[in-house]
This record gives sequence, structure tokens and C-alpha cells, in this order.
Amino acid sequence: MKLLRVGTAGAERPALLDADGTLRDLSGVVPDIDGALLADDAALERVRAAADAGELPVLDATGLRIGPPLGRIGKIVCIGLNYHDHARETGAEPPSEPVLFMKAPDTVVGPHDTVLVPRASRKTDWEVELAVVIGRTARYLGSAEEGLAHVAGYAVAHDVSEREFQIERGGTWDKGKNCETFNPLGPWLVTADEVPDPQRLSLRLWVNGELKQDGTTAEQIFPVGEVVRYLSQFMTLYPGDVINTGTPAGVALGAPEPKPFLRAGDVVELEIEGLGRQRQEFKDA
Repeated sequence: MKLLRVGTAGAERPALLDADGTLRDLSGVVPDIDGALLADDAALERVRAAADAGELPVLDATGLRIGPPLGRIGKIVCIGLNYHDHARETGAEPPSEPVLFMKAPDTVVGPHDTVLVPRASRKTDWEVELAVVIGRTARYLGSAEEGLAHVAGYAVAHDVSEREFQIERGGTWDKGKNCETFNPLGPWLVTADEVPDPQRLSLRLWVNGELKQDGTTAEQIFPVGEVVRYLSQFMTLYPGDVINTGTPAGVALGAPEPKPFLRAGDVVELEIEGLGRQRQEFKDA
């Protein structure tokens, strides 16, 4: 299933994109798309049954904002330097264990919402990423196969980053990752049954129409199942938690000088095979 949330920011309603590409209203079946729904097999079956029976009302998509496909996100855990080609382009050694950092849930915006370039920013960068959404509580998992079994679905994430804040200002990476609007998510949450192999997905990103990133999740150093297993050794993952699994080569940081960091007026578009497409215009904060 392709689950999404539509409407004005803070007042989104649950919806479903059916097999014919028709937008359907889910608000009469479930209150929202969130961790509580993803952990409730009976509720998910009600959604599937209603969709299969053609009972869901059609929504007019004209002018309708698409919000983040997941509400009430618990935490966002991010994996740094998780693609072989991205590590090479930045001159970094591939990590022997996953590199972890966190993003606050309030960085999440819709897939087509405006992204704000922070005040005093000189090095705002782009990163297309596969987002993993947890559907079952995960703690101390024993295998990558168990890790995959705890995934509810997948989405497109844009891990917008300010590299000067991240790298040159001391401390942790978090200050370059948590600026407002720095995690567009969606358009859809695609349930795991529609993604048989998360290691065979293409990822692409364009800036002002120019292709910058063109990669595949096959390049991940730590695949999805292993990432979930690994994280469960250090923290409990709950339904509705999100994992951003890293970005392939092609970011501004890895480009020759002068590096083409983002400025107000730039337009970024990104997509992942089967998971949909995003488009954001950048403006000054």
C-alpha cells in the first residue's frame, strides 16, 4: 500500500494512493498514519480490505498539499557515510561500524514544502536517502533478517545538511542536521510488502534540473536489515521511528571547488524507485 497524509500543515488527514493512482480518503477507517497504526495488524487489514473493496471515497488532489506520510514520529536516527561511493568522494575511510546521529522530528516537512536556508549558512547541501519506518518494537535483535521483519515500510527522505555547521563548528554533527525544514519526507509511506528487496532501489537527485546524484542502495555499506539490528543493540526502536539510511555519491561536499552549495531560489528534486518524488524550492530563513 501507498499511505500518505494530505492537507494543511498540522491538520493532515490519512489517505491512500490506490493501484490506479487515485487518491482515496482513509479518515473514515483510521485516524492517522502513525506508529499506532503501523503496529496494529488488524487496523492495517481494515485499510487493505476497504481499499480492495473500492469503498474509500475519492479525494480531489487539485491544489491539495501532501504532508509527511507519517505523523507523531518518535525519533529519527540517521546513518552517516553508509555508501561506498559517498565515502570515496568525501575522502573518508568506510566506517567499520555504522556512524550514527539524530535528527529531531520537528525537522520533518512535506515532500514539496519550502526548505529554509539557515541564516549565516554558506554550505547548505543535499542528500537523497532511503527512509525506513519501524513497525514493531525492536530491541536486541539477533540478525539482519529480524531487522527487516521489524520494518513497516519505506519512504523518500531528503537529509538536508549544513556542512559548515556540521563539520567546522565543533562538537557533533547534529547542529548541521537539525535546522528547521531539514527533513522533507514522502510523498508516500510504501508498505514493506511492496519493496521485496530494499537493496535494489535507485536514488536520484537534481538541482535546478541538473542530475547530481544517481545511485543505488546496492552501494550501502550496512544494508537495511543490518542497520535495524545494529541500532537495536543501543536503543529501543518503536513503531513510528524513522531511520535515514545514508546517501550515495554526488553531494556538493564531494564536488570540486567552488562547491555548488544551495542558495535561496534553488530547486531540488529527488526520487527513489517505487517510492515517489519530491520537489522543494529553497528560500532564506
